[in-house]
Amino acid sequence: MTSTLGPAATRRRSALVVLCFVQFMLVLDDTVVNVALPSIRNELGFSASGLAWVVNAYFLAFGGLLLLFGRMADLLGRRRVFLAGVALFGLASLVSGIAQEPWQLVAGRFAQGAGAAMASPASLSLITLLFPGPQERARALGIWGGMAGLGGTMGLVISGVLTDLTSWRWIFLINLPVVAAAIMLLPGLVPESRAARRTRPDVGGAVLGTAAVVSLVYGLLQVGESGWGDMSVIVALVLAAVLIAVFLVVESRVAEPLVPIAFLTFRTRAVANVASLLFSAAAYAMSFLLMIHLQTVLGYDPLIAGLAYLPYGAGILTGMWLSTRVLARIGMRWALVLSFLVCVAGFVLLSGIAPGGHYAAAVLPGLLVTSLGSGMCLPVLATAAVAGTTGEDAGLGSALFTSMQQVGGSVGVALLVTLAAWRGGGAAGYSFALTVAAALIALGAVLIAALLRNDRSAA
Repeated sequence: MTSTLGPAATRRRSALVVLCFVQFMLVLDDTVVNVALPSIRNELGFSASGLAWVVNAYFLAFGGLLLLFGRMADLLGRRRVFLAGVALFGLASLVSGIAQEPWQLVAGRFAQGAGAAMASPASLSLITLLFPGPQERARALGIWGGMAGLGGTMGLVISGVLTDLTSWRWIFLINLPVVAAAIMLLPGLVPESRAARRTRPDVGGAVLGTAAVVSLVYGLLQVGESGWGDMSVIVALVLAAVLIAVFLVVESRVAEPLVPIAFLTFRTRAVANVASLLFSAAAYAMSFLLMIHLQTVLGYDPLIAGLAYLPYGAGILTGMWLSTRVLARIGMRWALVLSFLVCVAGFVLLSGIAPGGHYAAAVLPGLLVTSLGSGMCLPVLATAAVAGTTGEDAGLGSALFTSMQQVGGSVGVALLVTLAAWRGGGAAGYSFALTVAAALIALGAVLIAALLRNDRSAA
């Protein structure tokens, strides 16, 4: 049967495939080390506090540098920044995979995060511009957002399988074929694009914005190690608050701000970013707490705990398939409200996993419901977060959305892990933390219903 797609449409679809696989890889590396941490500690001789930085270095660089590199993509060229980020990510993956000393692995993870901060917003902005029509953009962003959500979950599965069957080093080396394919294929599929109006870089805003996010993420990551009362946590969070306030003042006064205030207050994007912050806080914490719960309370070994997440991937894919259909039928506002409420139901089910519970009856139903809701909401959130962006600011919109996901994840893990410990840990602490996570998503649903105009009249 002869394809009816023209060469341009074929190139756009091929580009979407490449961009989605890269995003899957970038988000996968958020969680891919979690199951492998004991093996990494034993082989490289990490201390207990040093081991945490195998995870934290990636979060710190990824979350802290997104805003800067998102704007740089608009100014310097989105394809150029994307390819540079992918190349840096690949080199850092190689360094991490062959590391012989703890500092080498931490440095590799930080460089991976910096590469991800370059590539991720550039990827989303390229898709936004490649698919300008509302329906085709929603479908493309649906696939991109779903693959990102799938990557975060599959990191646990892939980490468990590779660590158990081969070596932890392969959780990094497996990135290299994807990096090579992206660097070879994308230049022939996507034209260069940048903001048409050449502006003077807002150096002060870039420094303040980056410093504020880095300080915030660092403080939240330190909570997991030292607790909320530690002086380093207090100093970092207070510094972040001061830097954010100064950033807003500076941005309101410069002629060419890094983030125009009007851009932040655009209704659809603002609601989508706040909702994404709440959703990410709950979802990242759920993934972290459930993995611990499966191993410490239900007694699963790392490989089985990783494989237990496989149905989550099927639910994400099903939710992605439903997402564009639901969006077209009931609009952006109610599609998000519905998907958030499905997630709430899934979290409530997961919160009830008790010691001795069987997988099919206690774990699987909550996993499937949660993953279905996640697959439905992530694509619509991505669509809403870049609503109204143009060739002038698509990278900035993409960076803000991804920043909310990274900061939300850090906040969620820091807050909910602390709450679980406060309730005594174990099954009781896990159940309480998952209930709070469900409440966060419910709050997101309320905010969306109250503040978001439907997509036909969004402004």
